[in-house]
Amino acid sequence: MIDTAIVGAGVCGLELAARLQALGASFTVFEARDRIGGRVLTKPAASGGALDLGPTWFWPDTEPRIARRLDELGLASFPQHDSGTVLKLDDPNKAAEPAEYSGVHGGARRIVGGSVRLVEALAARLPAGSIEFGSQIVSVVDHGDHVELGIRAGGIDRSVSAKRVVFALPPRLVAQDVSFSPALPEALAASLAATRTWMADQAKAVVEYPTAFWRDAGQSGNAFVSHAQVMLHEIFDACDADASTAALGGFVALPPEVRTAIRAGLSLLVSSQMVQVFGVAADSEKLNYQDWSTERFTASEADKASFNDGPPVYGDAMLRRAWWDGRLHFGGTESASYGAGHMEGALEAAARILRALPAARPATSTGAAMTDERPAAFTEFATWVTIQRASAPERYKKLLHQLMSTQQSEQLLQRAVLGAVEQVYSEALARLEETDLGNVTGMVVQGKSSLTPLALGAFAGFSKAMLDAAIAFNRTSCAMSNFPDEAKPQADYIDVIVRDLAAAWREFAMAVNELLLSKTGAKDHAPG
Repeated sequence: MIDTAIVGAGVCGLELAARLQALGASFTVFEARDRIGGRVLTKPAASGGALDLGPTWFWPDTEPRIARRLDELGLASFPQHDSGTVLKLDDPNKAAEPAEYSGVHGGARRIVGGSVRLVEALAARLPAGSIEFGSQIVSVVDHGDHVELGIRAGGIDRSVSAKRVVFALPPRLVAQDVSFSPALPEALAASLAATRTWMADQAKAVVEYPTAFWRDAGQSGNAFVSHAQVMLHEIFDACDADASTAALGGFVALPPEVRTAIRAGLSLLVSSQMVQVFGVAADSEKLNYQDWSTERFTASEADKASFNDGPPVYGDAMLRRAWWDGRLHFGGTESASYGAGHMEGALEAAARILRALPAARPATSTGAAMTDERPAAFTEFATWVTIQRASAPERYKKLLHQLMSTQQSEQLLQRAVLGAVEQVYSEALARLEETDLGNVTGMVVQGKSSLTPLALGAFAGFSKAMLDAAIAFNRTSCAMSNFPDEAKPQADYIDVIVRDLAAAWREFAMAVNELLLSKTGAKDHAPG
């Protein structure tokens, strides 16, 4: 019997597998494709460089988990080229004009050699044979003490047993492709079906050139096109670290069904658009193209119909709970408490699941119960929290700037505040996980550890202070004056944010309690 069955060899699944391997725990990864990476897809350029057709960027200022992981793996990164003029094209019969803004990607960085280097480095840490390719999970049956997985591989169906299963997949794919027995609770099933898959309705084009001519002209490579015949609505510099591989990338503005209909002429249309924006030097037939809506194991049927529905909404706590008494977990970047949709979110989801697995828990402590004296570990933790609280408003500002730099204009206050708070919570859980509690076990009454208030006490008033600081900043920020609803939020908008923060706090408090129970192995005591 498999201890942990991981479904999906993308960033989340491989990160979880690598962490379990480091703990000496057993697992098997089931991947429906014949490659690792999931939505991470890097293709070699004609010049020998790397071209990312999937996830490309990370933001170290607001995404600390991936920055740390790259350091641990010895992977280098370089800044996204953003310096120079940004262009805009509103009329197909006129030349592109300079835009009024700069620094489009807000401090983003890219991995040297492409994002595939991350998944390759994670997979290299796994034992041979631990990934089963071409294996699609189509059913899960809960037997009470284990689960039975139905697997379809090469047209042949078989089943395997596992103590638990982790779906490191887009939630909508799980909802569409996997049957569960017993049926999942209605609210969970609805959440899986409603959670849009990041990138699933999008297509990305990257065009290669002999040189980065736009840089020589003082241009950033960033451009935004909005006329009626638009092919690429957003264009960016896709060169490698030293521009020895010169390329421009862009996101296709057409819906999936139209992209499919014009696929034969796509190269010419993309080249024409590049020439419109950057001049005749941008004429090239070296097109690298990836339409994620045609990827069977990325896009669900519901995702194909979601094009231009606006930014996806993530953060449903239903997807972050353990189900079937810990035998069923959901991961993938869409389930993350922050960084959802990015590689950061995939790593955050893997860390959350790892904390919930028995393989990650230490042996039961035989130490003494806690006395009235505050354990030194919690004093140190409280000091760490104080430092994070002081820097949290700066996190908010960076997240806000990141949202604005990507031309997003809705729910800025809500998304940046919640993102900053959940980022601190996630790092706090990681800090507690690494904290040595010595022989302190505490007492447990009705499932609550007496140590939990010691950990949570350091956060008293944190979310309110964060919201107050964010509102104060928005009211005095010149940049926010262009967004009156964000600069001077109304009471009903603030109420929505308060409810979101309260939900995030409840989830964090429960996670802290579960973590402390697993670390100490303390036994429940009836009140009385």
